Amino acid sequence: MDPDVLRRLHDILGPAGVVADPDLLRGYLSDWRGAYQGTAAVVARPADTGQVAEILGLCHRRGVAVVPQGGNTGLCGGAVPDRSGTQLVLSTNRLRRIRGVDRADQTITVEAGVVLQTVQEAADAAGLLFPLSLGAEGSCTIGGNLATNAGGTAVVRYGTMRELTLGVEVVLPDGRIWNGLRGLRKDNTGYDLKQLFIGSEGTLGVITAAVLALHPAIRSRATAWVALSDPQAAVDLIEIVRATAGSRLSGFELMSAQSVEFVLRHVSGTRDPFGSAHPWFALLELSDPMADAPLAQTLETVLGEAFERELLRDAVVADGSTQVAALWALREGISEAQNHEGPSLKHDITVPISVIPAFVAATDDALRATMPGIRIVTYGHVGDGNLHYNLSKPPGTDDEVFRSRAAELARVVYDSTAGFAGSISAEHGLGQSKREVIADYKPAVELDLMRGIKQLFDPAGLMNPGKVLPEG
Repeated sequence: MDPDVLRRLHDILGPAGVVADPDLLRGYLSDWRGAYQGTAAVVARPADTGQVAEILGLCHRRGVAVVPQGGNTGLCGGAVPDRSGTQLVLSTNRLRRIRGVDRADQTITVEAGVVLQTVQEAADAAGLLFPLSLGAEGSCTIGGNLATNAGGTAVVRYGTMRELTLGVEVVLPDGRIWNGLRGLRKDNTGYDLKQLFIGSEGTLGVITAAVLALHPAIRSRATAWVALSDPQAAVDLIEIVRATAGSRLSGFELMSAQSVEFVLRHVSGTRDPFGSAHPWFALLELSDPMADAPLAQTLETVLGEAFERELLRDAVVADGSTQVAALWALREGISEAQNHEGPSLKHDITVPISVIPAFVAATDDALRATMPGIRIVTYGHVGDGNLHYNLSKPPGTDDEVFRSRAAELARVVYDSTAGFAGSISAEHGLGQSKREVIADYKPAVELDLMRGIKQLFDPAGLMNPGKVLPEG
């Protein structure tokens, strides 16, 4: 990198804002799984939006590519620089201010580097709820959640980050600042520009702050763990829950027996609620802001009808917060547990809810035909059709042999997903891992429109190059 650019960065940010020591750089140059590695001469750590603007303006003038990075908890390599050593990593981890909470409007305005759990806690302190919840909430940041349009376990009720975001502040590639921090529920004045930046993975600019929608705090909850024969039973069950509980349904998670087996084997403190084998499991949760809402009775009605229709093999209803936490631990421990079984090939797909049973059957068959003995870890959010279709090697298979077939196995999952009118990325984004393969699954006209938007905002191609958009 040009020494003059480095000197100017020091002038803008001061000693605390520039990381150049190789030992300190290391944590910014790899994703948390170690799946993607890059190099960079420097990491810039701006402390406010003005400094972000100065950095992007400088890089725009000098032709320096910028890789925005939040908590670096992504799974697709979207926040990792390439190996050229010429890119600048722009970390938002000093943009940590909560700018305000408005109880009347039920909004919270936060900067991009605020950790998701901190937002949840600030909302709770105000007697409100920020409902986004996911496994990395103790380390992922709001900027990253926005950049990837994060979903999590409560999408069935509250939606993704697109639905939870009212306004954003963005620094454009040339250093201009767009202050779109409007907390309005209605603003019918043309194109909704914020939606272009949400899910763009830092390829159009750097989101520096956002106005997020809050909801009434939850004061009643009812949770059940149920055993199922197959995914069709889950689809039928969620239909009953929606008809009976309506908007009080806040979580519906489906898990294969393989998923739960790994958790029970590797996650300390977990136990089988049934003590007997079942092919599939579901975790369903109802919640309400009323302290005395009759959720237990509603859940009893749901389970009673499901048993009458022979959808359930068994069921247990949580009695108290400790049991609720224990049931959720079985769901939330899957990703961690699978890592103990060797390489995990992760696929984050979505299909229409109605075709989940046929999709799972067809995809499992295709994967087992491609690699006999492969262990398929299927789990996800039935309420929005999002399944995490993760693969572990057959017992006894060499790690590198398994990794060498990652692209072939991914094609099996993606081809099947496309065949059922689904998407190959539900909530993790494209990053660098899916940027080329997406060209085979998106219509050419859609890719042309996306490239046109990129050209409009970033004609020099300096914002997170090599991510999201395929070459061509």
